[in-house]
Amino acid sequence: MTLHVTNTLTGEREPFEPVDEGQVTLYLCGLTTSDPVHVGHARTWTHTDVMVRWLEYLGYDVRYVQNFTDVNEKIVARVGEYGDDEPEVARNYTADVIDAMRDLNLRRAEVYPRVSEHVDEIIAMVETLVAEGYAYESSGSVYFDVSAFEEYGKLSNQQLDEMETQGDPDERTEKRNPADFALWKAGGVSPAEIEGHRHEAAAPAEEAAAHAQTWDSPWGEGRPGWHIECSAMSSTHLGTPFDIHVAGSDLVFPHNENEIAQSEAATGDRFCSYWLHTGMVQVEGEKMSSSLGNFTTARAAIDEFGPDVLRTFFLSTVYSADPTFSMETLAEAEDRWETLERGHERAVAAADSVDAYATAADPSLRAAVDDARAAFETAMNDDFNTREAMAALLDLASAVNAHVDAHDRYDYQGLERAIEALEELGGAVFGLSLGEAGEGEVGVAEDLVELVLEVREEEREAGNYERADALRDRLADLGIEVQDSDDGPTFRFES
Repeated sequence: MTLHVTNTLTGEREPFEPVDEGQVTLYLCGLTTSDPVHVGHARTWTHTDVMVRWLEYLGYDVRYVQNFTDVNEKIVARVGEYGDDEPEVARNYTADVIDAMRDLNLRRAEVYPRVSEHVDEIIAMVETLVAEGYAYESSGSVYFDVSAFEEYGKLSNQQLDEMETQGDPDERTEKRNPADFALWKAGGVSPAEIEGHRHEAAAPAEEAAAHAQTWDSPWGEGRPGWHIECSAMSSTHLGTPFDIHVAGSDLVFPHNENEIAQSEAATGDRFCSYWLHTGMVQVEGEKMSSSLGNFTTARAAIDEFGPDVLRTFFLSTVYSADPTFSMETLAEAEDRWETLERGHERAVAAADSVDAYATAADPSLRAAVDDARAAFETAMNDDFNTREAMAALLDLASAVNAHVDAHDRYDYQGLERAIEALEELGGAVFGLSLGEAGEGEVGVAEDLVELVLEVREEEREAGNYERADALRDRLADLGIEVQDSDDGPTFRFES
């Protein structure tokens, strides 16, 4: 069965056809590193993680990129509370994000670009837009002229004359059209821009604003606009057009709409083929949000419920849904996880017992394995329908329990097939702790690999290249592929 996805750009359910056969390029709009990561962010990460895992299961070579926005007035508003300047605040919050990602058993993206290291690409894209007549300079800032891009509004299905003003109020006198948006902002950050974002423990607005980063540009000293950042980072690392862009549904307008306009205006080509938007986690009928203060941090949720219960909660609804986060829904997720864990444990214990026989055969168990695989694959190929795929795994766990409860002689081959399905689909695809690597063991293994890579870098810096190569070869022998880049080494566990 062919994978189909629901494309926000067309509003249609479409067969997935990547630009390059056998390869998939995927970009996820990452976080602005100005607040602790919360459960809503973690849900988007987890669904994207499972999308990547499923694409790899289908045999695609996936290049997955997720950015960190480390230049933003909200970050500056945290100066004095979580760091002495904008880069330090961003670095500290980024560390928290990475820590939560690892504890949720998320696969590493191939690249995690940051805005601060892509300012040259941003300036080059803005220069192109000005040269092509899609943007204009005003008082040292540069704005995108939405009226110059005929298809503006095609993602959010809005008409230009119905759109509200974009940007800060102080920009209005500089813009030709209220809906025009900033590509480059002159100067630094004003105290007024951050006053509404400050926490009580942060530095006074005027003091914090003095620690904002700025860069030289053809239009004078300034900072990138928000929307241009993702266009520059995604096109730098994936090229255009790339295949899949994932983001929260709250980013459809203006962020994703503006990404399309500026990217396609700059290149004259399609920016991205498929736009997939995740729903918003709800708390008592409202969207979980840092600005509303109704959030539970990912760290608190991981510590209280554990990564497997959280992942089960996330995956029990389709990615586009708006699930409710409550003690009731978490209790339901805990029950589902315990059912899966218990089913797997009972299958392993029965297969390893003296009552498992090579000649015993339970047609019902074997049919249940085949049915679960077929149902799981059908669901995942239907727009990554994790809800139905989860139901297939639960049915398989129930079939295992029924077999063990009803038989004195266990079907060894049937149990082995059930174990393989639970570990392959529930473990490798859903990222749950089903299999040899139990809870926490994946993170420990990654930490050990990081330690070996640090030693390898020290050997290289000392000129001990043979020793460094030997460490890399030894990791390869253990099934760990190391890739060197300008940003340092990365690794992945080979399947």
